[in-house]
Amino acid sequence: MMRQSLVSLLGCASLVIAPLAFSEEVDHFEGQSAETLQQAVSNFKEYNQKLDKILGGDLTPEDMNNVHQLTYTLENALGKINEEFDALAETLETIHLASERADSDAVKTNGEKYLSVSREVIK
Repeated sequence: MMRQSLVSLLGCASLVIAPLAFSEEVDHFEGQSAETLQQAVSNFKEYNQKLDKILGGDLTPEDMNNVHQLTYTLENALGKINEEFDALAETLETIHLASERADSDAVKTNGEKYLSVSREVIK
C-alpha cells in the first residue's frame, strides 16, 4: 500500500516537474532570414500555412516545439514587412503631398516606387 502511494506520488510529481523542466530548457532559434520584402512575404505565407496546419490538430509537445521554432521566422518576416511598410507609408505621403501641389513628376516617380513595393504583397 505504501509502495503504491509512493508510485502515485512520484507519477504526479513527474507531471508537474516535466513541464517546468521543458519551459526552462527552451532553445532559441534564428529562424529564416527576411532580407527582402519578397522573401519576407514568402516566409510569412509559408510559415502561416505551417502554423495553420499545426493548429488544426491536437497540440503535442512536438507541435509546441515546432510552433516555437516557426515563430522566429514569422517574427523576422513581420519585422521586415513592417519596416518596408513604414517606408511605403512615407512614399505614399510624398505622393499625396505632390498631388496637392500638382507635381506630376514627383507623383509619377514616387507612384512607381510605391507600386513596385506594394506589388510584392498583392501578387
